[in-house]
Amino acid sequence: MNAARIELSRRQRLAWVWLLTIATLAAVAVLPPLAQPQEYHRFADQRTVLGIANFFDTVSSVAFLIVGAWGLIFVCRDRKSRPPAAFAGPAERRSFAVLFGAVALACFGSAYYHLAPDNERLAWDRLPIAVSFASLFAATIAERVSMRAGLRLLPALLALGAGSVLYWRWTELYATENLWPYVAVQFYSAAAIVLIVVLFPSRYTRETDMLGAVGIYALAKIAESLDQEIYALGNIVGGHTLKHVIAAIAIYWILRMLQKRRPAVAAVSRPGEQTVRV
Repeated sequence: MNAARIELSRRQRLAWVWLLTIATLAAVAVLPPLAQPQEYHRFADQRTVLGIANFFDTVSSVAFLIVGAWGLIFVCRDRKSRPPAAFAGPAERRSFAVLFGAVALACFGSAYYHLAPDNERLAWDRLPIAVSFASLFAATIAERVSMRAGLRLLPALLALGAGSVLYWRWTELYATENLWPYVAVQFYSAAAIVLIVVLFPSRYTRETDMLGAVGIYALAKIAESLDQEIYALGNIVGGHTLKHVIAAIAIYWILRMLQKRRPAVAAVSRPGEQTVRV
């Protein structure tokens, strides 16, 4: 990664990020509307246990509450350290506080959805997911591209993330249903985070841990897509249940990164903003 950074100027690296952004926007604009497949709601493991419908898919959502609350506690406690270990400045905590808060809320949205899966409840499941991706994207920008830009973009990115879910629901109820904006928010954010990690140095140590988190989340999506096949292996657990657990591990990997990282050697490049010399 260091070689790629040396070979490309900052302007060229930013151009790659803009190219991905423009390509994503163009794809969403030209692709035909995408409706939510109703078979998505028919999960493999539909067992009722202790009176709880779809027990394992529902209860496994608690993993999000555990790791989200853990992350929030860490972000708040780090404020009291002198100097802060995980953050060079207090403003940087905002994106990660939103991330872990949204992940914690995902527990309730996911459980609510899995008790009686349908499109209306699915929106409450997806809303905190979209906010999580948006906040992590903003945090990555602040850490590697520009702290000022990341902080300023956070509200707009959160609005776009939440808006993608609201737009899907609006188009389902009043127009031609279109899921593409939500899909774009999730997969564009992941792709852009990877691209930024590869092209821009971090202002902290543990700079490749973010790639590990994205990779773990990719495994969660694979498990989700193999829901029926995994459950058929022995009727023990479905792929969607595993998706919840693995996705929570991906968030824990980010928390672990924050717990272990330290600020790298930094210098002031322009008023109010720090950059790293690597």
